[in-house]
Amino acid sequence: MKDLKTGFTDRLTAQQEAKKALLAKFKPKAAAPDPEFDRLAEKRAAEKEALRQQHELAKAELRREKAEKEAARLAAELAAQEEIEAEKRADRKARKQLTKEEQKAKRDARYAARKARR
Repeated sequence: MKDLKTGFTDRLTAQQEAKKALLAKFKPKAAAPDPEFDRLAEKRAAEKEALRQQHELAKAELRREKAEKEAARLAAELAAQEEIEAEKRADRKARKQLTKEEQKAKRDARYAARKARR
């Protein structure tokens, strides 16, 4: 059995040792490096790069589709504009033809009037 007669200093040292042992539980322990860490980091980097490329391809596809839609819209707009201009030209030609016919009719009327006066 232990000696029950302990002195004041013995109790103080026992208390200090118990306190040190208790605090030692909370101290961070030295972490052992994970042997898989480098391989996992490389794997994550490869996955991240693959995902980035996938996003880049998706963005490129969206840009291409947008450009195609814009080109189709511009072509349709150009065709509509050309159609309007062709219609205007046809109207102008018809008006010009009518004025030529009207001028000819006036000229013929003057000629006929002159002939009638003789």
